[in-house]
Amino acid sequence: MHPLIDSDHSVLSQSPTPANELILANMCQVDKREWWLWSSAISVTLLLALGIASFAVPVLLSGVDSFYAFSLDHTVRGLFGLVLVFNIYIVYEQLQINRIRREFTDELYRMAVLDPLTGLFNRRYIVDRLGAEIARCERRGNTLAVMTFDLNSFKQVNDNHGHAVGDFVLQTFGEQLKRATRGSDVVARYGGDEFLAILPDCGIEQTHPILNRLNDLLVQTSDADICIRYSAGCTNYIPGESLHDLLKRADDKLYRNKALCGEVPR
Repeated sequence: MHPLIDSDHSVLSQSPTPANELILANMCQVDKREWWLWSSAISVTLLLALGIASFAVPVLLSGVDSFYAFSLDHTVRGLFGLVLVFNIYIVYEQLQINRIRREFTDELYRMAVLDPLTGLFNRRYIVDRLGAEIARCERRGNTLAVMTFDLNSFKQVNDNHGHAVGDFVLQTFGEQLKRATRGSDVVARYGGDEFLAILPDCGIEQTHPILNRLNDLLVQTSDADICIRYSAGCTNYIPGESLHDLLKRADDKLYRNKALCGEVPR
């Protein structure tokens, strides 16, 4: 049994917040907190200097007596308490700035390696990862399988139901593809309606269960039920071949399968 994904035109609300807006918001928070931190530090320093001067200068000018000694003692105690409170504030603000910076770093990482629509890895990351897996195969002699996917008639989905529904179809297929693979596998949106999966330590015969789990995938909208059809190309790494040649062989198989489905290869 395969999951039935429900959807309606509210998929518009599922679009992720633009990453650049999140980054700008984080940067503004960091700048604002740092400005307040240093402004507070300068202000407190000036206040402390004025407070000490207001009591120390009269003592120096008129000589030390019991009244000024008493006042100076209490002033020093009060200033010490103010310094303690301010140091606690500084520590708190620095912790908040570090938290925002961590969130900012995480967001930059997500922008660098993740596809913003599907949440899968992006093309840049998957190509780098494939190169690393090929190098590992060369060192250890392990097997490596590569699967390429292309959604059939996806342009008609966009034309007939709108790009919001088309985006949701991509999200649904990407999520199901990730569920269909193992935790050690790497899945990415390669571009447009194309997906790529890297399966380390896997033979070509082990890819058939993955394909079976992607069959009969259905998206329901208020207007129609959309059955997600796809074409796939599966191949194993041949020792000594380049990354480009490996992907080309997988793409060639995918396009042959698309032609068998009546699709025109792009």
